[in-house]
Amino acid sequence: MLTRIKTPCIGVCSTGIGDSVCRGCKRFAHEVIGWNAYSEAERDSIMQRIETLLSQVVQNHIRVIDAAKLQEQLEQQRVRIYPGLNIYCQAFEAIRTFGGQLKDLDWIGCEALPAHRDLPVSEIKKSMDDAFYLLSSAHYERYFPVLT
Repeated sequence: MLTRIKTPCIGVCSTGIGDSVCRGCKRFAHEVIGWNAYSEAERDSIMQRIETLLSQVVQNHIRVIDAAKLQEQLEQQRVRIYPGLNIYCQAFEAIRTFGGQLKDLDWIGCEALPAHRDLPVSEIKKSMDDAFYLLSSAHYERYFPVLT
């Protein structure tokens, strides 16, 4: 059974050192600060943005070939998942959570796309995380421009 998480924080917050976008969860600094005061609808809106951006990045790196296998591993390993999270974001959570222990994407029902096939899973994860941060930062700059 997958349960609602209280926060998307993964314990790697960089907003305290001045980043506008958290390098861990990819929320904007003001969202990290205000999270506990937000309504469920506000939190869901933030999570939808994060999911949309992350899904785009993940689909450029891997393909889910066996969703049942992915679900099984998530449940067996008790990985926290935001309710309704799409399958590509679930795959990213599996890769992030299993870390260096995950040597083969097939174990979670996934495969790397041709441009990433020769990379170890750890490098695919880093590439996805870097691209996710860049995309989140671009989104922040587009909608929250710095006024000079």
